[in-house]
Amino acid sequence: MQEYLEVGQIVNTHGLKGHLKVVPFTDDINRFKSLKTVFIDFKNELMEYKIQEVKFIKNLVRLKLERLDNINDAEKFKGCYLKINRKDAKKLDENTYFIADLIGLDVYDLENHKIGILSDIFPTGSNDVYVVKQEDGKQVLLPAISKVIKEINIKQGKIVVDISQGV
Repeated sequence: MQEYLEVGQIVNTHGLKGHLKVVPFTDDINRFKSLKTVFIDFKNELMEYKIQEVKFIKNLVRLKLERLDNINDAEKFKGCYLKINRKDAKKLDENTYFIADLIGLDVYDLENHKIGILSDIFPTGSNDVYVVKQEDGKQVLLPAISKVIKEINIKQGKIVVDISQGV
């Protein structure tokens, strides 16, 4: 499992005092209020910053980080990802998983035949959709509902699905 989890992507600056505009990767945007520090993944190096201020602009998060005091300090981080240490992540409810822990799992049907590898997950509003990449490069899209997703076992690296219910 990954030690650091992506929580957003810096998409722009805001104003002249080093504020950052962030697209959040969380179901609960208010989660940013409880964070004390974040890591900016800059050229494959994690740089830790203390959070000084959190505000919300529509569906974006505006962050003021310590040591980013002007637009020039902040500008270089456009496009970078924000991460947090897994130990600082919100505790998940039962049968709820971090996307980072699901991507890359092998996906099997009810007869234990491998369908492919979970390559992506995207939200649709009512439920997530799992993108399973098959060996031939084709993709299978499966709704992440209990009728289709029968078992997720992170330790075994496996997801079992009822493919007849998902296609």
